[in-house]
Amino acid sequence: MKTLITIMIGVLMSSFGFAQEEMNTIKNDTTKLDEVLVLSRRKLSNHRQEKTLSSIDNYLEKSNKITMIKRGNYAWEPTLNNMASERLVVTIDGMQIFGACTDKMDPITSYVDVSNLEKVAIGSGQEGTEHGHSIGGGIDLKLPTPKFNGSGYKSGLDLGYETNGNYKATGLDLGYTGHSFFINADGVYRKSDNYDAGNTKEILYSQFEKYNMSLKSGYKFSDTQSIDVNLIYDKATDVGYPALPMDVSLAEALITSLTHYYKSEGKVFKSLETKLYFNTITHIMDDTKRPIVPIRMDMPGWSDTYGFYSKAALIKNQHHFTLNLNGFYNKSLAEMTMFSNNPEEPDMFMYTWPDIRTLYSGIFIKDDFHFSEHETLASSLRLGYHSSEIAKDVGVQSLEIFHGNVDEQNDRFLISLASTYQLKKDNYNLSLGLGYGERAPSVSEGYGFYLFNSFDNYDYIGNPNLKDEKALDVNLNFKQKFNDFEIGLETSYFYIMDYIIGELTPNVSSMTIGANGVRVYTALDHASIFSSYLNSSYKISKRFTVNGTIGYNYGKGNNGENLPLIKPVSYFAEFNYNTPKFNAALQLDGNGNQSNYSRLYGENETADYAILNLNLGNVFYHKLGKTILKYGVENMLDTNYSTYADWNNVPRQGCNFYVNLSFVFR
Repeated sequence: MKTLITIMIGVLMSSFGFAQEEMNTIKNDTTKLDEVLVLSRRKLSNHRQEKTLSSIDNYLEKSNKITMIKRGNYAWEPTLNNMASERLVVTIDGMQIFGACTDKMDPITSYVDVSNLEKVAIGSGQEGTEHGHSIGGGIDLKLPTPKFNGSGYKSGLDLGYETNGNYKATGLDLGYTGHSFFINADGVYRKSDNYDAGNTKEILYSQFEKYNMSLKSGYKFSDTQSIDVNLIYDKATDVGYPALPMDVSLAEALITSLTHYYKSEGKVFKSLETKLYFNTITHIMDDTKRPIVPIRMDMPGWSDTYGFYSKAALIKNQHHFTLNLNGFYNKSLAEMTMFSNNPEEPDMFMYTWPDIRTLYSGIFIKDDFHFSEHETLASSLRLGYHSSEIAKDVGVQSLEIFHGNVDEQNDRFLISLASTYQLKKDNYNLSLGLGYGERAPSVSEGYGFYLFNSFDNYDYIGNPNLKDEKALDVNLNFKQKFNDFEIGLETSYFYIMDYIIGELTPNVSSMTIGANGVRVYTALDHASIFSSYLNSSYKISKRFTVNGTIGYNYGKGNNGENLPLIKPVSYFAEFNYNTPKFNAALQLDGNGNQSNYSRLYGENETADYAILNLNLGNVFYHKLGKTILKYGVENMLDTNYSTYADWNNVPRQGCNFYVNLSFVFR
């Protein structure tokens, strides 16, 4: 392993040290390796003909590599390359944010709305480590970039309704942009009752209510310097989770940042972006609306993060450098109070996260070396120092029951390397990448105490003595165009060492009533995850296009067992019709039978399914701006189904008619 790392460092350094040869001007930036999803609530059409008021979860599911784990009708957890949030780095405009729920009911994506964002950048494997260390990759939810174009006042109004769940959504935008000052405010309100699965079966505890408000303002000092301030406030209440034994009475986040931009007029040094940020999250689980529970519980959690980054861009001949120095400090605390049914017996209290303090600082270096107009070698290196500390003495004492001596503080040095070659021509595109990365255990994996997992029905105990998880990844992407026909292949392979997973601990009593037992986080010697997607599209005529995707995924540990939450064979087909003022799309979306499920880790076999969706859109121009109408029907045949990613096989929505109306005033 040391030899392999040495070779990869050599490849990286050789890229940085290529002879500084003069070359012809590069017409196109061929180093755009990351997948980018463009978010636009007022765009008439996009790749999947989305609703203008789609949630961020719906947008993320457009990516082949991303699947959303659903525990209800709200706050879906993104997985990337068949890996959940522990193995990913999910950021908002480069800001580190950590959920406050021990049951992962509040992924980072749940604290923003599409109205806050401009696009989503998805980096697979070690390509996604610009903002932190990961194994599976990175998802960066990007805020709009400052604009000082003097366009003046603008506003917009969005209205949406869906029949399934009596779902209502409203959005409002107000903004002013001058040549040296801009300010923009927006808000979105979403509310849903219980939804119905296929055959009009009501799914209890699937309701939710959410408010999201944001304010962004900036000032331009000169042609080279500007600042902006961002504030996002997100609050969800009365959120039901039908797949879990508890609901959420409050999920609240305040996300703030101050950013300074400097654009240089020099030949080498091009720009510097520096951000200071703070965010705080409060999450409260409760079961007061559940009619029958073995024992009443309150489970609040809190997460506060302070951080910064400073990112510079430099160009020297063929080399395009990116340097990113970043750091953060996080406090994560979670409690559980179990209320006794017997008035004469005391209530029970414990820390499920015993006030974990995490300090991180690191540096990211990337060089996009342009061999020619068509060839690029992108190489990156991330080095980081990661320190975690248990602030509550009772947390140390509790974990010592299972692990003997436990150090209050654990320091780690992490490294990530990646190198990707890309060849881009007019009719084809090829990229081949290799990466090595390390990550520290998550707060739950390292320090969680009796965290109940309803997926496999076990209580989990953290292990502060876990080694860093390490992974090698290889990825290949190829796209070929033949006139009106295009075909592409995306494939990746991960070899993960010290793969962290829970292992059954005999002769230990569970805390949760009805649980099967206790699992303590440990590590497999190694595990492998493979995925491959074949994409194609054909332009039948100026108006008609058809595209399709079929995917295969595989995951297994060295113990011979299938890994959990590995996507089965999947397919998607879409027939599109487009004119300047109207579009329509008929979609077929489905999965094959999940036969390679993980019985050891609580999975069962999931049946195959296929659903049909019809999406339509019109745009109307008028003197004040334009009006966009989006309407259609999802799951047209009212199929009753669940996917491998639906927690405890809770069925997804049945037939749903929707209409979205957007007014854009300029």
